[in-house]
Amino acid sequence: MSDVKDMNFMGVRKLAAAFSILLIVLSIGSLAVQGLKLGLDFTGGTLIEVAYETSADVTAVRSTLVDAGYEDITVQHFGSEEDVLVRMKEAYRADLGNEVLATLQAASAEEVVLRRAEFVGSQVGEELRDEGGLALLLALAVVMIYVAARFQFKFSVGAVVALMHDVIIILGIFSLFQIEFDLTVLAALLAVIGYSLNDTIVVADRIRENFRIIRQMLPIDVINRSLTQTLGRTLVTSLTTLLVLLALLWVGGELIHNFALALTAGVIIGTYSSIYVSANILLYMQISREDLLPPEEENDELDEIP
Repeated sequence: MSDVKDMNFMGVRKLAAAFSILLIVLSIGSLAVQGLKLGLDFTGGTLIEVAYETSADVTAVRSTLVDAGYEDITVQHFGSEEDVLVRMKEAYRADLGNEVLATLQAASAEEVVLRRAEFVGSQVGEELRDEGGLALLLALAVVMIYVAARFQFKFSVGAVVALMHDVIIILGIFSLFQIEFDLTVLAALLAVIGYSLNDTIVVADRIRENFRIIRQMLPIDVINRSLTQTLGRTLVTSLTTLLVLLALLWVGGELIHNFALALTAGVIIGTYSSIYVSANILLYMQISREDLLPPEEENDELDEIP
């Protein structure tokens, strides 16, 4: 018997399912209507790095460039407060770096140094986008194979649906609010898959163990007990991870802001999905103790039949 009263997580499973479906529909709708605001890594354009003698005000730098007629620009610190990275979708020209330097120099009382001016081609950006999408699909496929081999097929379906749920909603957030989607965000999505999978496997392992040792209990009650037993570990892991991510989000600078934002959303959504998506799928697929009995135990029971 458990000393802690089991929490009725699955009592609101239908409400949670409706909430998840609503979020997914909104996300897919936004992706279909607005799409993602792709960053320079995917669309191609020009990247310019300049250095100031003292700390640079990126807001003032951005205003100076906008007033000079440059459009679709992103300005952020790069490495230090003195280094500034300018990203623009304008096609690369040999003298573009010097033009930007002259504009910034005219608006500054201190010396500004041009560090580099590079071109990122749209063809390279398309390859990065396609290969990144394939990496996400491959990760989901490998996860399904691993969980099916490690646990059982129904667990693999729940794990993959939970991961797809997390990825689609994060993409929807970036689409809905038109937050720039670049390679750092793609890397965050892959990290979210790993984080969410780890949490899901911990829950799945406890569910499997309880199904094997508890005989007189309904599947929904076994899952509630398993979620209750793993709740402490889930909360501690999620909260400590969130503390680090919130620090990165607020003081990490613009360079990793979107990366930290995607991971923060991923940890919150991943924690939710490991409870209310993967476990919910198990109930909808009518998981039972017989699904999880090891072959030797099944054989032993058959041998005992007179």
